[in-house]
Order: sequence, then structure tokens, then C-alpha cells
Amino acid sequence: MSHPGRPVVAIAFHSGYGHTAVIAEAVAHGAAGAGAEVVSISVDTITDEQWAQLDAADAIIFGAATYMGTASAAFHAFAQASSKRWFAHVWMDKLAAGFTNSGAKSGDKQSTLGYFATLAAQHGMHWISLGLRPGWDSTTGSEDDINRLGFFLGAGAQSPTDAGPEAVHTSDLATAEHLGARVARQAAIFRAGQSALVA
Repeated sequence: MSHPGRPVVAIAFHSGYGHTAVIAEAVAHGAAGAGAEVVSISVDTITDEQWAQLDAADAIIFGAATYMGTASAAFHAFAQASSKRWFAHVWMDKLAAGFTNSGAKSGDKQSTLGYFATLAAQHGMHWISLGLRPGWDSTTGSEDDINRLGFFLGAGAQSPTDAGPEAVHTSDLATAEHLGARVARQAAIFRAGQSALVA
């Protein structure tokens, strides 16, 4: 049961090999640390109860690995299944954000983040950007800088293809935590504004 004063942030993600799940945990940690109630849902095994949790959330953060220039097939199946919500405007005016991971430092992750933003726009949701300047963009920077890969639309992460989930870079985890916290703070503001309008 949700707390009446706390925003609910749902994380709807797919992880093929565990790397994206670790990043989703970091997003959840950031959101919870900023005061949100967090619901994490693996979309490849989503249940009717979990669909209802997404429907009740103030914000939904989408996440998936980038495969062949877009989100994983399992995430696409989830997105297509969300069309039932689209028809009924169920997710209209919720907040949305996204994160992705690939083996390469670029890996066409921007395409996946753009796909998430388009999905959110089709549902009539409000997109929350990463809100960070790029790290590692000068001679004095390093790969340990937050947002080391320099994305703006959402959080991008890079994991070696021959290493397990424990190899997700600490900077990328910090970036994911930032995203979760930012969405939680915006959801709290949004929720307070809605309450003020109906008071």
C-alpha cells in the first residue's frame, strides 16, 4: 500500500544478462533515497498485479539494454502490450524517464533513450531528462566522473560484453542513482501541485 504523501516511482525494465538489473537497482536506490516509494518490475515476467502497480504510479522509469540499436525484444513486447493503457489514457500525465546499457561506450544508446521518450510521449507522459552536465569531457576529467558517457535524455551505461553484472562501472551506477533521485523529486513536486489544485 502506498503512503499518501510519498510519490510512487515504478521501474519497468528488462535485463538479459543481469547488467541492466544492477543499473535498475541503482535507479531504485536513488529514488528511494529521495523519498519515493519504489516498485521494480521485470517486464518479461510482468503480472496483472504489476500492470496495476504501473497504472497507480506517479512516474515510470523505462530501462533495457540496447541491442542492435534499440531496446531489447522483451521490452518492445512490453511496450506493445501497453497499448491497452494507451487506448484508455491510463498513463496520461504521469512522469517518465529512461536508462539503458550496452557493451560499447556509445553503442547507439541514444536510439534506445529516444525510443523510450517516444513511448512516453505516445502515452501523454511528461519526460524527465537526466539533468547532468557531461563528465569526462576535458583533460582534467576521468572515467570516474558522473555521467561519464555524456547523455542528456536519460542515463547511459556501458558494461564489458565479456564480464558479469559486477563489472558495471561505478560512475554509471552513480548516474543511475541520480536519475532515480531526480525523478522522485520531480514526482513529489508534481504530486504536491496536483494536491494544491484540488484543495
